[in-house]
Amino acid sequence: MPTLIIKLIRALATSRPLLFATRAGNRAGMSDRFSFALNATDGKARTGVISTPRGEIRTPAFMPVGTAATVKAMLPENVRATGADILLGNTYHLMLRPTAERIDRLGGLHRFMNWERPILTDSGGFQVMSLAGLRKLTETGVTFKSHIDGSRHELTPERSMEIQRLLGSDIVMCFDECPALPADRARIAESMELSMRWAARSRDAFGDRPGHALFGIQQGGLETDLRAQSAAALTEIGFDGYAVGGLAVGEGQEAMFACLDHAPDTLPTDKPRYLMGVGKPDDIVGAVARGIDMMDCVLPSRSGRTGQVFTRHGVLNIKNARHQDDPRPLDDNCGCPACRGYSRAYLHHVFRSQEIISSMLLTWHNLRYYQDLMAGMRAAIAGGTFADWQADFHAARAQGDIEPL
Repeated sequence: MPTLIIKLIRALATSRPLLFATRAGNRAGMSDRFSFALNATDGKARTGVISTPRGEIRTPAFMPVGTAATVKAMLPENVRATGADILLGNTYHLMLRPTAERIDRLGGLHRFMNWERPILTDSGGFQVMSLAGLRKLTETGVTFKSHIDGSRHELTPERSMEIQRLLGSDIVMCFDECPALPADRARIAESMELSMRWAARSRDAFGDRPGHALFGIQQGGLETDLRAQSAAALTEIGFDGYAVGGLAVGEGQEAMFACLDHAPDTLPTDKPRYLMGVGKPDDIVGAVARGIDMMDCVLPSRSGRTGQVFTRHGVLNIKNARHQDDPRPLDDNCGCPACRGYSRAYLHHVFRSQEIISSMLLTWHNLRYYQDLMAGMRAAIAGGTFADWQADFHAARAQGDIEPL
């Protein structure tokens, strides 16, 4: 009897962790489920794992942008080698060319672009809204002219869900309107309320798709109360994850951070939080410090093609003459092919000569830098040292690039 009592006491003492571990184990083993496990926090910063049928996504996560079913200048296996767990595809561009229907007939976006890990697709709303004079907005949706051939199209919440279903994306974004900032409060409130009605329609059109997730998008500009209203409406509808939308649209970093000081706090803590379209390395670090789990931006790949290079000491421009006789790597702490096998002098030469290898190597380096940045934050949050990590990050960048030889 005493032995049995001891076993019972031990079981009761450890029942909650055991239950959590069992659920976590079941969740990881269910290939037909989407879930999010929050593993650690440090201040507002969070680290965890999103589980999908196509693999796990470690958070905080940076998603390279594959606008037209390709991350420019990179093979899919090379993107994966940088440490990326997930890519972003663009609904607007893919619906126009080669069309979602054609991609569906060819086996879906994963097979089409040879990327078997998770893909998030945006709703197309941001690109349509940026067309300005080429589009017309109504309660139903948006009609617009293609920037490719001038053909007319209509994009509604229901059509956006259909396109993303045909693409086969793992994480689907609801259809929303994203007004450019600055804008007056009345315009922002009207847009937010329309986006919430579209969010409900997106939820209904998405339906029940085990293994696939639908994210709602918070709007409200820089208005604290409108952000809170949007978050409440989205939470009532119910989504698998939540995005902070309507930022990085011209408001500047100070205003963006002021918004992020409160906006993520209004969203559910047990679901992923995604900041759309961000950004520069210091934007990303500041967003993670304020509770963001996922980000995307074209910056690392676009910058690679234009000779802008990200290192732990800040940004350098490889086309500058100061690099033409320098035998050192871009960053001696980086393990990417550009840093392992090539000098600054060579990279300067091929960029100035407009050789294709320049875009390939510099893009690979930038994507690796971004993924190393995320890995560093995940480790620091898990270890409870995120504040020290942030201080080291900013101090290294303040030093600037190494002196030329």
